[in-house]
Amino acid sequence: MSAAANAKQHKQAVREVFERVAAGYDNPSTRFFPFCADRLTDFVRPRPGSRVLDVATGSGAVAVPLAQAIGAQGRVHGIDISPAMLARAEANARKMGLDTIDLHEMDAERLDFKANYFHYVVCSYGLFFLPDMQAALNEWTRVLRPGGTLAFTCFEESAFQPMLEHFLQTLPAFGVSLPPGPVGSQRITSLHHCREMLEAAGLERIQTQVVQLGYHLGDESQWWEIIANTAMQALLQQVEPSRLDELRRSHLDYVASLKTADGLWMDVQTRFALGVKPGG
Repeated sequence: MSAAANAKQHKQAVREVFERVAAGYDNPSTRFFPFCADRLTDFVRPRPGSRVLDVATGSGAVAVPLAQAIGAQGRVHGIDISPAMLARAEANARKMGLDTIDLHEMDAERLDFKANYFHYVVCSYGLFFLPDMQAALNEWTRVLRPGGTLAFTCFEESAFQPMLEHFLQTLPAFGVSLPPGPVGSQRITSLHHCREMLEAAGLERIQTQVVQLGYHLGDESQWWEIIANTAMQALLQQVEPSRLDELRRSHLDYVASLKTADGLWMDVQTRFALGVKPGG
């Protein structure tokens, strides 16, 4: 299969999984999404009246605080590959009384925007889903105004551990084939890697940092809600339906052993990376 065909197939798979999980994406157990959105907004510090592009907007977790920060004279354009996610984002914007968010179904590697248009381009936990991360960053830089800011977030290697490692180790016994090499958030390996990609996109004045956005879950069932309502759910699709309960019990017996008096700690260390387009 050609590289182009592989990329198309990958994007279709990503679209399908987010179509499935959209209804539960705002689950209270996945509150690291709005936590990250607030920190990302503080990290970028958008000026009132700005034009902002939110790539892989999902249910609008980042678009909402950005729209609040830039005010009625600004505009947020949120794009996503999943129509179901965009419907969630629209509902969340309405709930917050915001009419300055425009939503578009769009390929994040092929933007339908003119060059030098946005003051800010942001992407929270989305870059690592794209087949060609560097090409995507180059494209986002194209639509950024000179002097504009591009920022993204991704997970540290410690995020969701040790639960995630046990989950992945359990899956092969249930017929799940894990792809070789780094996948998902593991494709971005370090803060240094973040910096390298931003530099390769031609950005300068680069800033990076790691922030702990973790919290305690009440019990192991809430960890399963995270698996079922995020991209991890794609792995469950390979399991025979008759064996899903067995997999759940096998994994959650281990997760339950990690609980303390405070509950189940979920590490969500997150990398934040930012660069500025030269000029302006």
